Amino acid sequence: MLLQGHATTTCKKGWIHSLESFGSVDGPGVRYVIFFAGCPMRCQFCHNPDTWTTDNAKEYTAEELIGQALKYKSYWGKKGGLTVSGGEPLVQIDFLIELFALAKEKGIHTTLDTSGNPFTTREPFYGKWKRLMELTDLVMLDIKHIDDEQHKILTGHTNQNILAMAKEMSDMGKPMWIRHVLVPQVNDRDEYLHRLSDFIGTLKSVERVEVLPYHTMGTYKWEQLGLEYPLKGIHPPEQNRIDNANRILCKGTYM
Repeated sequence: MLLQGHATTTCKKGWIHSLESFGSVDGPGVRYVIFFAGCPMRCQFCHNPDTWTTDNAKEYTAEELIGQALKYKSYWGKKGGLTVSGGEPLVQIDFLIELFALAKEKGIHTTLDTSGNPFTTREPFYGKWKRLMELTDLVMLDIKHIDDEQHKILTGHTNQNILAMAKEMSDMGKPMWIRHVLVPQVNDRDEYLHRLSDFIGTLKSVERVEVLPYHTMGTYKWEQLGLEYPLKGIHPPEQNRIDNANRILCKGTYM
């Protein structure tokens, strides 16, 4: 898949938006977080639209990134490690495989934070994805909306391949954390939450479910990019709706 704004290269470099040395909400323990550039989805609530393309990204080799991460290994403890986020890391799956392979050689715990959007069972992606799963210790899967038609409105894409990826990971026993951004008037209806809960209940390897309240802190980025923010006027959810979502979604033995 080509990334907007740059030609492909053959030297296995990745387009990276930014790096975070001490991530505390991006997987277990303290994490070194690599934010990949490029994303095919256009989520209406995205707080990082500047990661959609590679226009402001920097090229790194896997060796350079692992070298940077290892500087902070003493802070990770037993649970920490490396997390890749985005953007959408699966867009650069070849580079991601190389990065995670090197991380495993160094004994680093690997976490993939993904929307699952690029997933397909078509080759060559499918074979590469299965190789990536061999190198991935934990997947944090962000399910934007359980209803396919509403998912298309919210993100511009179907959710069928995303749910299929979750089922495949469940079948292979891949540890998962499910994340769900709770957006008033969009996906916080009890009907949707119960449907999502029922789906999560079919997955055998979910360790944790996280409800992430929608916020508007990234709206200024839309303005800077000359984009009209599509959820203008929608406010963050009230605490009672957050509590309600947690009751519905976070009720399984995976907590």
